[in-house]
Amino acid sequence: MMDALALALAAFPASMAAVNLVLLRAASGTAAPGALVSILIPARDEAANIAACLDAVLASTGVAVEVLVMDDGSCDATAEIVAARATGDSRLRLLHAPPLPPGWTGKVHACARLAEAAQGTHLLFIDADVRLAPDTAARMAGHAEVHGIALVTGVPRQRMGTLGEGLTVPAINLLMMGYLPGGGRAFTAHPAMAAACGQLILVERGAYEAVGGHAAFKHRLHDGLALSRILRAAGHRTEVVDGASLAECRMYSGFGEAWNGFLKNAREGMATPVGLPVWTLLLAGGHILPWLLLPSPLAGAALILGYLTRAAITWRAKEPSWTIPLHPATVAVALAIQWTALARSALGRPAGWKGRAYRAADGA
Repeated sequence: MMDALALALAAFPASMAAVNLVLLRAASGTAAPGALVSILIPARDEAANIAACLDAVLASTGVAVEVLVMDDGSCDATAEIVAARATGDSRLRLLHAPPLPPGWTGKVHACARLAEAAQGTHLLFIDADVRLAPDTAARMAGHAEVHGIALVTGVPRQRMGTLGEGLTVPAINLLMMGYLPGGGRAFTAHPAMAAACGQLILVERGAYEAVGGHAAFKHRLHDGLALSRILRAAGHRTEVVDGASLAECRMYSGFGEAWNGFLKNAREGMATPVGLPVWTLLLAGGHILPWLLLPSPLAGAALILGYLTRAAITWRAKEPSWTIPLHPATVAVALAIQWTALARSALGRPAGWKGRAYRAADGA
């Protein structure tokens, strides 16, 4: 009985991923003449990343760009690096974030102020650890124009250099491709089926302003998901495209940083009192339980199916193949992060990131 359940729970993401990986498409289209993409980069203590990020965005081709960096109270040389680079390129501007107002989260506030200063027809929000391909701005703006989509997003190719990263980061694509009907494609119009990766989001300016921009969810931490949901709720189309060819990113440098990074957003995703038990059944039942039921043939089939699903997602996302054998541990760590976040919330302990503490948003 249990082994049959494990096989069914492994078959669910396998079938979902099989469909979603076929549906996932590359960004395609030509930006309209006169389009201007504002590439907007919130930066807090990003001295180690910002120079390489700027090298990539300033090499953009196929569409006119401006680049705005918001130094958000950095204690390192972030501002100095940007200022020095701006003296040699009129497309680049350095801005300084005003003090964080009550009720706002740091990145959301910085993005809101960046959007106010931007002049573009399209706003491309990226993190400082993202490295854009030269044609990314043009392709994403063209995709939005040609297909009538307000928000275009994708998960960049994730670079991982440590075991700790391999145990955490691959959960992003696993959850999106294996458990989200439609994988974030525009035809899944309901806000509950929206998805976005905050590392790489292009939004059409008119739609962004019509829904109130980042001010509409100023208290949120999971900014990409919040923006895509509010746009869909207002009748706009949002879409996840194949991000592996658009950009690459190394989110974290080790297990501790990755744990804390995913922990801060968990309460606005899976880590709710109602949702997390269901997610635990789906994830643990399909990817961990089969190990406990060996040598049952059905459990063995569930394991094989789980690994094939993970391999297909990993290869499509161009993530490192060495992370595939870690798959059951990755699922276990993901659930541990979610349960830790839920427990911390129940105890009234705020999430923290880069020297700031935030309480979970009501209803998150």
